[in-house]
Amino acid sequence: MGKNKKYIANLLFFCCFGLFVLTSGTLWAAPCSEMQNLPDSLTLTFDSDDEDMVFVSPQHIDLKIGIKGLASGKNNCDLICKITTDDYRSIDSLAYTIDRSGKDSLMKKIEYNPPYPGFYRFTVYVAGGNVKSNVLQFNVGFDPEKIISPVDAFADFDSFWQQTRDELDKVAPRYKMTLLEEQSSDIKNMYHVEMYSWDNVKIEGYYCVPKKPGKYPVIVAYMGYGSEPYFPDATAMPDFCEFVLSVRGQGIQKKSNTYGDWIVYGLQDQYDYYYRGAYMDLIRAIDFVCSRPEVDKEKIAAEGGSQGGAFTLVACALDKRIKVAAPHIPFLTDFRDYFKICPWPRSSFESYLKKNPDKTWDDVYRILTYFDVKNFAPRIQCPIVMGIGLQDNTCPPHINFASYNLIPSEKKYYVYRNHKHGVGSGWWPMRAAFFRKILNCPEP
Repeated sequence: MGKNKKYIANLLFFCCFGLFVLTSGTLWAAPCSEMQNLPDSLTLTFDSDDEDMVFVSPQHIDLKIGIKGLASGKNNCDLICKITTDDYRSIDSLAYTIDRSGKDSLMKKIEYNPPYPGFYRFTVYVAGGNVKSNVLQFNVGFDPEKIISPVDAFADFDSFWQQTRDELDKVAPRYKMTLLEEQSSDIKNMYHVEMYSWDNVKIEGYYCVPKKPGKYPVIVAYMGYGSEPYFPDATAMPDFCEFVLSVRGQGIQKKSNTYGDWIVYGLQDQYDYYYRGAYMDLIRAIDFVCSRPEVDKEKIAAEGGSQGGAFTLVACALDKRIKVAAPHIPFLTDFRDYFKICPWPRSSFESYLKKNPDKTWDDVYRILTYFDVKNFAPRIQCPIVMGIGLQDNTCPPHINFASYNLIPSEKKYYVYRNHKHGVGSGWWPMRAAFFRKILNCPEP
């Protein structure tokens, strides 16, 4: 009898459930708990009248949140805006009631006065009213030129680098150039270059030079961390030489890399750290272009992005032969704050510390002060233009400005508000025009 009761109960349940499905016109495809919470959907977008979304006092942060799909339901809802610092510390939470009885879409203004200079993470979404929306996450800047990250170089910083430079000068460069006909053009020849740098390490690069005899300005380009090697454009800037350097173990040398993870190689001592040699490779590249008879040694420009941006700033500080530079999204800066913001490269240093339990974070930071770009920045004398990706979580804008604010020479920045680890297409013609202006090289 008990089995019959159970059978009848189950039969009644499935009959009732079948009736529900047929009358509702809904096919069951999710657990009941999810069925009970199926919401309406709203679409959020964000915008600002400010071109780069970097606000400067007495401005406040001024954003516009677009909301679409309001006519799909009647219940009011809340627009939620959560604000943290770039290192994820909670700052504020704002809520705005949204009336759904009007149009299908509306624009809601968000005005906010940050407590101090810096970059802020905004998370915006709709809650309540049995609705859901997409979640907006984006960064906004406020008074970035007031970000303070003091230099922390030790007293022997300059002598350390002078000693290293003296050691580089004792290494014969032994330049070797090989013509690459397949990469050359009607107006420029392309060469593969080999030379020797600090500690007698061979480094390589690609050099592009106008075929027409004469004296030319030159652009030295430094590459990003782990970038694949690339050639200068043999059809562009016909009145400039260009040299793209591959530092030790990277670029052209990646296949024979003996350093492993470059950023932690030799970290036990500043005299053995990977970037001691890599920074000298930057100087050897300047030595190379200055050795070329077709190069005007008074008209040398430098550029690079990410690690190449860091290299550009370091090269400018160490070598006054560079007359103008255009770093973008620079790396290797303001390490203590950097590691609070980004999971990498912090993770590489965490792995290093696990493998070296006798070392501490203080030991790591002590070494890194000799290589931190912000400690080189006050020594830069040439004009600088810097490109910054506002949404960058690899080399975030905070660390870009940590160095930028310490540069004493003529400088200007461009922030690309929708870009992550990169800059907009307008960067390249702008930086070329900047080079021409500073080097007094009008368009041919």
